[in-house]
Amino acid sequence: MPLMTHTASPTRRQLLGGAAGIAAFVVLRPAGAAVGDLEVAIANYTGHAQVRAGRVKLDIAELVDNGNVVPVTVTAESPMTAADHVKSIAIFNEKNPQRDVARFALGPRSGKASVSTRIRLAATQKLVAIAQMSDGSYWSHTVDVIVTVVACIEGEA
Repeated sequence: MPLMTHTASPTRRQLLGGAAGIAAFVVLRPAGAAVGDLEVAIANYTGHAQVRAGRVKLDIAELVDNGNVVPVTVTAESPMTAADHVKSIAIFNEKNPQRDVARFALGPRSGKASVSTRIRLAATQKLVAIAQMSDGSYWSHTVDVIVTVVACIEGEA
């Protein structure tokens, strides 16, 4: 009976299994944050118009214990009349898989320019709130948020 020896080279089955694992990782992993995505998302929202700081307040805790449910409120200075009102408010983030977090349509009948929601944060990052006024101007407020327990962990959506 011949003596069987073990070779150190991988078998065809091991190579195919490894290749399938790598392909699944590439296909199933969440989209990574690319540099400049935040600016691109904001430019798409504003139509590349100038965005000035002021008239908007992004109210969010600067230190968040858990990124799964983070309360956010955005208010804008406006009399909310037919001649002078906020048309829309948008919230953008720097590191979540999607930069455009929320958009709200408002008008003079809204009563006040204030919106609230809850968001998930993938990591410590910058958030930007932008308000579009009835005169076509855009105003913003930026907050850096530190997240101690992150949400949107790889494998979740």
